[in-house]
Amino acid sequence: TTELNPPQIMQSSFLGLLFLHAENIFIRIHILCIFFYFCEEFLTMKFNKPLSLSALASFLHAEFEGDPHMSVNGMNEIHKVVPGDVTFVDHPKYYDKALSSAATSIIINKKVVVPEGKGIIISDDPFRDFNLIASANRIFEASPERISAAAQIGEGTVIQPGAFIGQDVVIGKNCLIHSNVSIYDGIIIGDEVIIHSNTVIGADAFYYKKRPSGYDKLLSTGTVIIEDKVEIGALCTIDRGVSGDTIIGRGTKMDNQVHVGHDTVIGKNCLFAAQVGIAGVVHIEDDVILWGQVGVQKDLVIGRGAIVLGQSGVAKSLEGGKTYFGSPARDAREKMKEIALVKQLPELLRNIVGKDDFR
Repeated sequence: TTELNPPQIMQSSFLGLLFLHAENIFIRIHILCIFFYFCEEFLTMKFNKPLSLSALASFLHAEFEGDPHMSVNGMNEIHKVVPGDVTFVDHPKYYDKALSSAATSIIINKKVVVPEGKGIIISDDPFRDFNLIASANRIFEASPERISAAAQIGEGTVIQPGAFIGQDVVIGKNCLIHSNVSIYDGIIIGDEVIIHSNTVIGADAFYYKKRPSGYDKLLSTGTVIIEDKVEIGALCTIDRGVSGDTIIGRGTKMDNQVHVGHDTVIGKNCLFAAQVGIAGVVHIEDDVILWGQVGVQKDLVIGRGAIVLGQSGVAKSLEGGKTYFGSPARDAREKMKEIALVKQLPELLRNIVGKDDFR
């Protein structure tokens, strides 16, 4: 087995000290889950060792502006960055957002005024260069076996025949992994988790840039963290983060054929019915219920205790503690009244026009 080390951002914290002195791997899993739950803003891919701005620019064969000794500790997308991160921007629409973000360094395809305290790397293709950094920090190694020798599997956990467990996966105690489940490299799973057949945990993010020659893929360097007592149905797909992590909170239950996109954070004790589809970078708070075939667009928040009725489409953030219906989803009672009024339109038209044929 391999040693499970704390994230770099955690190493100097009190939780980091507890982690390092924990007696076994299972206590360490719980400390990780606590850290990730309370410190979501730090879910970012950290480098093995910090780089200077000049060293990073040299690696990319690009010009830079700013303090050459400025420290770059990790990488992330604009909406997830923290101080010390490098991010990228290649569209004028998002220049201001990137330059005013928490990122310390920005890879950009235009010379601009450098904000105070930041550095920029001028690139003819920021997307490509962000991928170069990612590829240097995530090296894929093919697994020679169905259950990797580098995986750590807890006492009482059952792995049914046909399941694939990748390298450096951590699975807690008393879990049940059914046949033909695929758990990709580096995934962290807590205690008493049930995953049903043909589910895939940790596939790459659906994130592409259109080129004249086709689509270029943004490499995924994050992972998936599944906390204790989660149950995931058959044929579900949970994508890893691009450079942060996708998180499924303690006690959450998913029916069959649920999809969770990259970097999405799901709270505790949520309930998702069949064929729910959640895009990337969504934050779903605790105790949310999504009934069958609900679709959720990217980069929004669903508040605690919200209920979204079947076949609704969530296009913007929803306040917690309410029930929603429709596409776009809105207050369910108001939507039902609207539907009732629409049903009355033919009769109203008959009264106005005086005939049944309105063509």
